[in-house]
Amino acid sequence: ETFLGHTSPITRCRFSASGNNIASASVDGTVRIWTYDSSIPASRNATIYCGAEIMSLDWECKSDRLLLIGTADGGIKAWNVDAKRVVCDLNTTDAFPSVLDLKCSPVEPIFVSAASSRRLGPNSIDSLGYASLTVWNMKTWKAMTVLPLGEDPPAITSLCFNHNGKILAASATDGMIHMFDMSAGLQITGWPAHDSAISSLLFGPDETSIFSLGSDGKIFEWSLQNQGRVLWSKTSSWFSEPQTSKYCRHEMALDASGRQLLATSGSVRAPIYQVQGHSNGFKTLPHSAAITTVDWHPSLPIFLTGSADNSVRVTSIL
Repeated sequence: ETFLGHTSPITRCRFSASGNNIASASVDGTVRIWTYDSSIPASRNATIYCGAEIMSLDWECKSDRLLLIGTADGGIKAWNVDAKRVVCDLNTTDAFPSVLDLKCSPVEPIFVSAASSRRLGPNSIDSLGYASLTVWNMKTWKAMTVLPLGEDPPAITSLCFNHNGKILAASATDGMIHMFDMSAGLQITGWPAHDSAISSLLFGPDETSIFSLGSDGKIFEWSLQNQGRVLWSKTSSWFSEPQTSKYCRHEMALDASGRQLLATSGSVRAPIYQVQGHSNGFKTLPHSAAITTVDWHPSLPIFLTGSADNSVRVTSIL
């Protein structure tokens, strides 16, 4: 299934919690909600006009009802897919206009926003400025707390919660991984993981490890029981084309088993690595331009690729 509804490069695409719906965002300032499966009613299909470049998307974890959208001008919108309307329109402070990532807690009605003091410029992720991490209440739609990051902290590019929402991991442009205890609202640990900016971060399936993807194409799996120990690593040679970094913050996605890792690419195909395996895995079917965003279905062997050619593709590897 190839979706051709966008008019400019795709910045993010995400399966909903059930996997039934897909949200895809584009440089043109629109988010589209659609389904790839003809047996699922298209009643939630919608186009959301945000008026600014979309930098982050996240679905509410417990239901498929809410989609959070973060923009380059400090906006955070919550879209109710059943009511087909924006139910909340928040703004980060003027000092932090770029909402680089949003993550909903898997347990509580809260989400965290990672905002940066500068936009993603033409000279890549390393020039993103300072970071701000805010915890928001999804019932009142008000900011609850700002997580401490120290003085003049480098921009936070990617966030992920563990399964019970007690721990939040965050990656930064200085190559650091930070871990926060959400009940205390404090950082509990952190370590230097990359020599370059980290652009994507994911907990492993059993949460004994965490994966990080550097802007240099290096992928590490870190032990959480033995901090600082690398369990698996790969250097992706697919990052080579610099023009994609204008609208592409490279990212990765893990399948439900945690054994297959899909990464974005400067090429028309994206690599799928076998985690802990020695084989190089597969490559995705080609788009006609760079692969700018990826996601796996939450339970099935189906993945999404979004491209600078304005298309989003759903591929099954059954």
